[in-house]
Amino acid sequence: MGEGQRFQLGTVGALGLSVISSVSIVICNKALISTLGFTFATTLTSWHLLVTFCSLHLALRMKFFEHKPFDSKAVMGFGILNGISIGLLNLSLGFNSVGFYQMTKLAIIPCTVLLETLFFSKQFSKKVRFSLTVLLLGVGIATVTDLQLNLLGSILSLLAIITTCVAQIMTNTIQKKFKVSSTQLLYQSCPYQALILFIVGPFLDALLTNQNVFAFKYTNQVLVFIILSCLISVSVNFSTFLVIGKTSPVTYQVLGHLKTCLVLAFGYVLLHDPFSWRNILGILIAVVGMALYSYFCTRDTPPKPTEPSTPFSQKNESESDPLVSAEDGASVSNEGSPQKPPVWNSDKDLHA
Repeated sequence: MGEGQRFQLGTVGALGLSVISSVSIVICNKALISTLGFTFATTLTSWHLLVTFCSLHLALRMKFFEHKPFDSKAVMGFGILNGISIGLLNLSLGFNSVGFYQMTKLAIIPCTVLLETLFFSKQFSKKVRFSLTVLLLGVGIATVTDLQLNLLGSILSLLAIITTCVAQIMTNTIQKKFKVSSTQLLYQSCPYQALILFIVGPFLDALLTNQNVFAFKYTNQVLVFIILSCLISVSVNFSTFLVIGKTSPVTYQVLGHLKTCLVLAFGYVLLHDPFSWRNILGILIAVVGMALYSYFCTRDTPPKPTEPSTPFSQKNESESDPLVSAEDGASVSNEGSPQKPPVWNSDKDLHA
């Protein structure tokens, strides 16, 4: 199998892993938050990151991947920025209506396109921009219901959009600049993300829910769902870095809206959530937009030239990383907001 075919297989596998793990954690967290009343989203995210770091550290000790230290300031800044973006998205959901929060999520794609065009000279063809417009229109029809504006909520949403876009662009550029794999970047940035959320999480959750995470009654059922959520988050976090590293921040956001549509559909089929013709129309339009985006991106991407093999050729980072290689061979703070405005943001929960 040629290098180009292996890359395409790895990309498809990463996308599939991201979708499956993300939808799974949404279903788990919805039961944890809506049914069991555990609404401490930011604190839960810090536990997700802590479990992810411990899992990767165990994998490192078992030599599944190689530790590759690089610019410590870049890692620290990246980890802190990711943690801040998670907190801001949760605050945005807490201080805005669900409809306005969905608009905030929709604004991430055009903002990312703008930033990559201005600062990285990346060109997006008219057809790609058209497909993104169709996608955003469909998701907007399916998810945006009420639009209630307030000054504080608008400021928080603007800050959340900017930090999220910059963090996702950095996820892609750091992997390429320092030639590190998604596993290596996630392993080194996880402690900083977990630390900042572990510190501010209880205070942020108390502000949004008027409840104390330490005073919550942890029944056996709650503990089982928390543990399950943390275990799934390892796959979610890994696949997020893997998708952005293999594709682009814009493609990751497109994938995120696909997850939103799937969560809406699963919620209707499995949980009997309210569903209208507006939801169905919006999902269909969004699927058309995703199909067009995939088609135009594939057509506009030039095929990679086949390099002649040499006796001393070096493997690239993804090939030298068994965790990523396994995904290549086998298959990378709200995925659909609940109808009532909870303070849980599953999309950032997936990105954390």
